[in-house]
Amino acid sequence: MDEPLTRLSEQDLTLEGGALLPDKEVLSILDLFVNLDIAIDLAAPVDLAIAANANVAAPIDAAATANVLSVGSTAGALAHQGVMIDQYISGEALASAPQDAVIDQSNDVVDGGDVTGGADTGGADTGGTQTGAVDTGGVDTGAIDTGGATDAVGDVAAGGLLDGPLLNVNVDASIDADLAAPIAGAVAANANAAAPIDAAVAANIATIDSTSTAVADQTADINQTMDDVTASATADQQADITQ
Repeated sequence: MDEPLTRLSEQDLTLEGGALLPDKEVLSILDLFVNLDIAIDLAAPVDLAIAANANVAAPIDAAATANVLSVGSTAGALAHQGVMIDQYISGEALASAPQDAVIDQSNDVVDGGDVTGGADTGGADTGGTQTGAVDTGGVDTGAIDTGGATDAVGDVAAGGLLDGPLLNVNVDASIDADLAAPIAGAVAANANAAAPIDAAVAANIATIDSTSTAVADQTADINQTMDDVTASATADQQADITQ
């Protein structure tokens, strides 16, 4: 048996006190500053020519049958195909891809941004060079007395090691890239293609006294002729690139 819980009385609750927690410190783990100036000149002229003379024939004949978990059944498949193909090609396949590319990527000037903002009068105003910084009041013993030194030490001790980021990364990169890829291609072809396909499939699966027959009879007469044909592919490229 578990012991019964003891409840707090009103007197116990009255004696209990609480205090506000102090403010949590804000800690920066990473201070990242990235300044990228990227200038990319990309040119990729593409010229492609394709020429073809082709005869394609693909007669397909298929038969399929099956007996699945059947008793005393007969499955028969017959695929009979008679094909006569006569292909004749007489002609020319010419592909020409002339390309003349003039690419000028000589402008390598990367804009440095607004110069006025980086050299404004606020950075060199009279407030930064006022006479109050060099008068006798600025070099008196009050400025270097022990009280001032004690305050300085107190400021350093109050800062602690957690003031500021643990990792400070400052990246300033300028990238200027010139990319040129002129491409010229030419393809010429003369082709005769014939693919007669005949298939028959018969199956008995988990059956008793069953007969499965598959017959595939194919007769193909294919005549392919190329007479005085020409396949010519020319890729002429002239590229004048200035980077």
